[in-house]
Formats: sequence, structure tokens, C-alpha cells
Amino acid sequence: MNLLEAMRIYVRVVERGSISGAARDLEIGQPAVSERIERLEKYLGCQLLLRNARVFKCTPEGIIFHERSKSVLGAVEQAVAEVSNDGQVVRGTIRIAAPHCFGETILPEGVRRIRESYPQLDIELVLNDKVADLVTEGVDISFRLGPLGDGAYIASPLGPVERLLVASPDYLKRHGTIAEAADLASHSFIRVKGAFDADLLPLAPRAPGAAVADRVDGVPIQTTIKTTHWRPMFEMVRAGLGIGVLEAPACREAIAQGRFVRLLPDYEVPPLALNLLIRPQRPVPARVRKIVDMLKNYVVEELGMDR
Repeated sequence: MNLLEAMRIYVRVVERGSISGAARDLEIGQPAVSERIERLEKYLGCQLLLRNARVFKCTPEGIIFHERSKSVLGAVEQAVAEVSNDGQVVRGTIRIAAPHCFGETILPEGVRRIRESYPQLDIELVLNDKVADLVTEGVDISFRLGPLGDGAYIASPLGPVERLLVASPDYLKRHGTIAEAADLASHSFIRVKGAFDADLLPLAPRAPGAAVADRVDGVPIQTTIKTTHWRPMFEMVRAGLGIGVLEAPACREAIAQGRFVRLLPDYEVPPLALNLLIRPQRPVPARVRKIVDMLKNYVVEELGMDR
């Protein structure tokens, strides 16, 4: 039995919380994953997992073996990196999670740079607007916008992601200009579910030279269309169906081209804090460490264009 391979499979099964999820990640059949776990348990002489239709969890021995396996696999990866071409060859697979809008507008260029620098590294990009635990989802790196939430992670702040209130020129031509914050209540507002659910838009007067606004007010809005994804909202705002708030990376080009108009420039929707998260493991695998450094530099560079 290939013990290292069995350990990798077992770690992924535990982190995904299911054999089927691990099989999808590893791109092998579910029966093969089950068979490897059974052979591993037989080899060790103990049960690692309690699993039936209602229960899937580690036994006390399984918890210990999971932690030791992660340490062993990390040490093996580190050893290979240190002796392979002076540690410059990065191999394996790295899974990166991000919210949809940020992941679709910013990360493709970051992925291109990673592939260009490390052509032997495989990349999985997982996009989800829900806050996901790194261990549960089996990801190496996660970008998180807004509150960090619970979980085990090491967070690196990258900066604020600006949000802009916009409309199409055609909409403003048909419905009139928006001169004051109070005017928003009489206009059709398009938003993503989960954002501004109370039909109040947080707005802060722009203070020249101030890093943080002194006051944020909740301004009433009239939601007429809700969607689950930022892209339909973008297209509906562009088509003149209403006004909306978009992250700056998603609309800066449309503003520059005159397809969008920024509304109420004397106010700002408070930006969202962006953090890069990794698992609290020691040592951090070489492939993760190198990609984190590259992504930090790239994302900060992109944020600098928006601020």
C-alpha cells in the first residue's frame, strides 16, 4: 500500500466531510476512495471513521491520525520543494476560494500570472458568496470580503474594495438625475440578495483626506429587482432597469467608457475589507507560501488602481 497516497486521500475525506466530496476533488471514483480508507484502517488496525447514513465523523484515533498525517504530508512537500531545483519548482494542486464578483473580475489575471510562473502547478478556483470554512471546503487560500466570521485561519488584510453607486446614462435620461441622497427612494434599485436587505443603503459623506468617514447613514431605497449573482445585476443596470451598487473592479471600465455614471459623488458606500486567509498549519506548504506572496502583491496592486 502507498501509505502517503492513502494519507492524502484520508486527509481530504476528513476535510470535505464526505467520501463523495473527496472523490470529486481528487478526480477518482467514490468506490476507490472507500476502498483506500478501508485498506488504511486494516493496515493501522483501528477504525478511523464512523460512517453510516446519518453519521460521518472521526474516531479518537482518526482525529490523531488526521493531524499527524497533515504534518507528515506538509513535511514531505517542504522537503521536496527544498531539494527540487533549489526549491523553485512548485508542483501539486492549489485550491483558491473567493466571492463571485471578486473572483470573476480580479482573479483570472492572478491565475494567469501563477500559471506563467509555476507551470507545473494545477489550480482550482472555487467561487462562492457564502462564507466557507477553509478546512471544511478543503481549500488552501480563501479571499473574504467583509466580516471574517468564525473558523480557524490566519488572515492577512489586503485593503478595502470600493463600492460604487451607478446608473446608466439612458436610465438617468428617462428618470431624471439624482441630486440628493433622499432622491434614491423614488428610483428602482437592483441588488444582490443578502446586500441591503433592510432596504437601507449605507452612505457616508466624503471627507477630503479622511481615511474613514465620520458618519454613515442608512438611506431608504426601493428594491424592485433582486438576484443571486452580481453579473445579472450589472447587465440590468446597464440596460437601464434601475440603479445599483457594484464593486469598483466590476464597473470601473464601464464608467470610463461612459456606459455607467457614478451617482452622488459627494457620498460613498462604505468599502468592504478584503482579507486573504490560509489554514493555521505549520509549516505552511511551500506551494501555498509562494502563491500567497504572489497573490498578495497582485491584489494590492489591483486595489491601488481602484482607490
